[in-house]
Amino acid sequence: MATPDFILELRKSIGHAPLWLIGVTAVVVRGDEALLVRRADNGNWSNVAGVVDPGEEPADAAAREILEESGIVAEVDTLVGVFAREPLQYANGDHAQYLDVLFRCRWVSGEPHPADGENTAAAWWPLDALPPLPGTHDERLQLAVTQSGPAHFRRRDTQADTQA
Repeated sequence: MATPDFILELRKSIGHAPLWLIGVTAVVVRGDEALLVRRADNGNWSNVAGVVDPGEEPADAAAREILEESGIVAEVDTLVGVFAREPLQYANGDHAQYLDVLFRCRWVSGEPHPADGENTAAAWWPLDALPPLPGTHDERLQLAVTQSGPAHFRRRDTQADTQA
């Protein structure tokens, strides 16, 4: 994933120190299919995801990331959940942790293709025949397609999913 300019500027001041970021994960559904992108950096299929720019609404960031990464126009339907992801370290030594805002989105138009160089492929996958997904991407996708009530959040003291 390309690093946004505002993060590159922050890194000039803080180096590799931990950085708390807001991210979005967009699960795009069309009938009984989900949109997945194949990442150029590691070859994994995943949901569309990205960083929220300063001052940007998370739902707008999700729609922007979908268009940028796959060429698809989609509308955000539902806030599925908000989760603090585990801290991570990138290959270059940068440390980060994400507050992930998970949305279910509805396809409006367009056919998927790798639109921005971050991905080598973008495609619709049948929900009953998904490729292996890294980390929590499968959990996020399943939660998004089965969401029927209020948004979910996780409390660290119980590790239980709760509905808001």
